[in-house]
Amino acid sequence: MKNIKRCPWPGKDPLMMEYHDAEWGVPLHEDKKIFEFIVLEGMQAGLSWATILRKRENFRTAFRSFDPHIVAEFTHADIERLLSDPGIIRNRLKIESAITNARCFLAVQEEFGSFDRYMWQFVGGKPIRHRFRRISDIPATSPESDRLSKDLKQRGFKFVGSTIIYSHMQATGMVNDHLIRCFRY
Repeated sequence: MKNIKRCPWPGKDPLMMEYHDAEWGVPLHEDKKIFEFIVLEGMQAGLSWATILRKRENFRTAFRSFDPHIVAEFTHADIERLLSDPGIIRNRLKIESAITNARCFLAVQEEFGSFDRYMWQFVGGKPIRHRFRRISDIPATSPESDRLSKDLKQRGFKFVGSTIIYSHMQATGMVNDHLIRCFRY
């Protein structure tokens, strides 16, 4: 896969290329994995995605495989444990938001039967497939991310602004923003 054409954003970073090739833009319907991306996207705010990917396994360990039932029960002692973990992003607001979001995530699951069902309604149940030619054509937000972000905030979620949610939508395949020349398009 050395000479294939892909979107330019992974650069030559093998971890970023693997993420681009195997995950980014692939429709995701597994609630636990969706929760993982909600946590990671919130942690990424203000940082590079490459930084998050390099710490991803540490996050999985620290956040108990991103099981929202376990994270929702985290205590002050867990917050202190996470704040002292050099393998993750040690930002109190982001850590506390992950716990809050786990509780909100479970409430949405209860209401809709699955978080997947809730989330995908914002794109009519199928991916939005753009036809962008240049990376500069890709927006930071969309009307769909605006609506989803607003609804998540009303449900008590934190670190879910429209830009973060648009990134989440790309990561989980709700939006296909691979450039048309990319083999993943």
